[in-house]
Amino acid sequence: MNETEIISFLHKVPVFSSLNARQFVSLAKLGYEREFKAGETIVKQGEGGVGLFIVVSGKLEAIRQRPDGAQVVVNTFGPTDFFGELALLDEGVRTASVIANEDVKCIAILRWDFYRLLNSDAEMAVSVLKELARRFRTVLEASM
Repeated sequence: MNETEIISFLHKVPVFSSLNARQFVSLAKLGYEREFKAGETIVKQGEGGVGLFIVVSGKLEAIRQRPDGAQVVVNTFGPTDFFGELALLDEGVRTASVIANEDVKCIAILRWDFYRLLNSDAEMAVSVLKELARRFRTVLEASM
């Protein structure tokens, strides 16, 4: 994908829905494409995370291993969905493993690049944080 295609795609991603044109250009410059084969583990529960993945094509599952060893599918992802957002906010470990159900293409954004962008654009930081808070609230309400 070239920068114009990435910008067009990012417009469809809910967490970035309130960004302006300049912010989309800045964000698109940070993203790079990653491809994964069906069955491949993209992130692994308990390992350190360095960024966010936005699904361009394909389907994935987030699987969490419970203390008793049981594995539970906690989420599924398709185009315009994203995962790894906690890794954008802190240096903690991944809370679930994410595995490709089919061949997948993603746009990855690294934490340190994202921090640099947010440090230079407070309005963008507030906008993205509001969307992430909305997402966390939705997840919490769904688990009740």
